[in-house]
Amino acid sequence: MITPMVQLHKRRACMHKFEMPQWATDRVLARQAAPVVHHMVPADKTALVVIDMQNHFLAPGAGGETPPAREIVPAINRLAASLRGAGGLVVWVRTLFSEGALLTLPHFHRTLLTPERFAARSAALAEESEGSALWPGLDVRKDDIVVGKTRYSAFIQGASDLDGILRARGIEAVVIAGTMTNACCESSARDAMMLNYRTTMVHDACASLRDDEHAAALVNFYLFFGDVTDTATLEARYAALHSTGNDEVRIA
Repeated sequence: MITPMVQLHKRRACMHKFEMPQWATDRVLARQAAPVVHHMVPADKTALVVIDMQNHFLAPGAGGETPPAREIVPAINRLAASLRGAGGLVVWVRTLFSEGALLTLPHFHRTLLTPERFAARSAALAEESEGSALWPGLDVRKDDIVVGKTRYSAFIQGASDLDGILRARGIEAVVIAGTMTNACCESSARDAMMLNYRTTMVHDACASLRDDEHAAALVNFYLFFGDVTDTATLEARYAALHSTGNDEVRIA
């Protein structure tokens, strides 16, 4: 059982402060002639993919705690509601440990983790454990999809069935939110782009341990892989699409 230890825990939860530097925007403009390029995809061809918003990463005192991830829960819920309302798909991705994952990815589990960290992580992320469950503050609906993954990236071969699920539903664009920005979110976003999804990271709906880690991942993704935007911009886009129809209005 995860026991909250807020009074003993020294990590502080706070929203990341982020602003895309002008030099990065200038380089993107030189490459693609526009600050964003995925705003023309209809909402019903778009999936919000929420990464690893689980008790193990959000609960105070949990082994993988990322305190700022608790602060992005309202933004994620807003994004999910707005995209659903416009006809899009919401997917919640859970990192899970299995013996199969250990066999196929021994380097990560046995080399990059101490034996103590491996034991704690594998127990916490077993499929039926409390740690692997989605954070209770998330607004998960019955028509949403929940997918398990066994690697940082939800899109890399062998990690999950996400790519097949999205393609079967005609999804062309993915919007990435969740935690950690510079690990599972960035890995999933990069691989989605390489699989030809038009990919966007939402800077105020992603979280990492430090502001500089969060910012570095977002800047690098923007330079080479896809759009970076915020929750309010996407809400406005989806609200317009919901009110007028997917094929009539596009908001940058």
